[in-house]
Amino acid sequence: MLHGALEGVKVLDLSEDIAGSFCARLLADYGADVLKVEPPAGAALRRMGPFFHDDPHPDKSLFYLVLNLNKKGATLNLETVTGQNILKRLAPHIDVIVESYRPGYLASLGLGYEELAALNPALTMTSITPFGQEGPYSQYRGEEIVNYAMGMIMSISGVQGREPLKHGGFQAQYEGGLFAAAATSMALFGSEFTGQGEHIDVSITECIASTMMATQTMYPFTGGTQVRRRASGSMFGHPMPCEDGWIIVQTGGGASWEDLAEFFQCPEMLEERFADRAQRAVNGEELDRIVIESIKERSKWELFPKAAEYRMLFGLVQTPSELVDCPQLESRNFFREIEHPVMGKVKVPAELFKLSETPYRLERSAPTLGQDNREIYVDGLEFDEQQYTRLRQLNVI
Repeated sequence: MLHGALEGVKVLDLSEDIAGSFCARLLADYGADVLKVEPPAGAALRRMGPFFHDDPHPDKSLFYLVLNLNKKGATLNLETVTGQNILKRLAPHIDVIVESYRPGYLASLGLGYEELAALNPALTMTSITPFGQEGPYSQYRGEEIVNYAMGMIMSISGVQGREPLKHGGFQAQYEGGLFAAAATSMALFGSEFTGQGEHIDVSITECIASTMMATQTMYPFTGGTQVRRRASGSMFGHPMPCEDGWIIVQTGGGASWEDLAEFFQCPEMLEERFADRAQRAVNGEELDRIVIESIKERSKWELFPKAAEYRMLFGLVQTPSELVDCPQLESRNFFREIEHPVMGKVKVPAELFKLSETPYRLERSAPTLGQDNREIYVDGLEFDEQQYTRLRQLNVI
């Protein structure tokens, strides 16, 4: 029985960002043997906070920890001729390279897809960049907010009359990593039949734009565009404050308007001025006032199970501490505790999706800087002790 769906697949993760690291972590989570290859000073993610106990140590970045679970780690300076030759020695023994350098950078070092595929025709290289490998923007640097803006999602986020808004966190980067992992898995599947690898070109901006499919089709088909919500109007479908936080309620689902009025204990909602959707929009501010007044002294944890009885489309806005203790996530074993050699025991988001026959396994924490150098260079590539020491002295590893 396989221990993971990708057992036997060997991956080099050359990326230093969130998207590439997340892609390679997903491959590692489901059985691939993934080696994180970093510059001798460490990947850029090691310098990204927050840090464990606010200590900016290269092995205490929480982003690096979460995005590099289940990987081994080694250092290699690709800007040295020796480092380039070492990567070429590794290429025939691996199945996948994940990288997120600017298009053309690896080729300028003699390490592009064409050069490495000549050494290993079955090699798949997954390249993840803000705008893709070609096109007028391909050489531009990008950032999370740039991907959101260029991918159009910001144009429908926020309220009318105000500036566009970006969702919190780094969702564009995670989306790019997820798309890349899926594409890599498909390429590996194809390679099983053809023996031929391929170069996968992932544009993070296009990943974001693809999620706007319904909105995009409105313009070419009807000439219409989706607009941001009005600043005034009913709060249904938007967060509402209650005693201990925020809830969100959407009309529709299995609950009638009468059910909603009973749930909120607001008989005023049944008045003629709120009789249909059009009148609720016109009288939205008054409707908001009535609803918010009814829940200001009620707990979201009281409202949540009661909403289920009414078959309402209802959610509560969970805080970080509530998410960690969420009974739904706990029942699915989403968070796991890992022992890190520097940070000690840390709880991490682990199993992101479930495979029935080849389940997720949390086998190792993120590697410390250069943790597996000896295994790779001495045991694997058979450098002797003198050569290994020389590689370190010359800043090759």
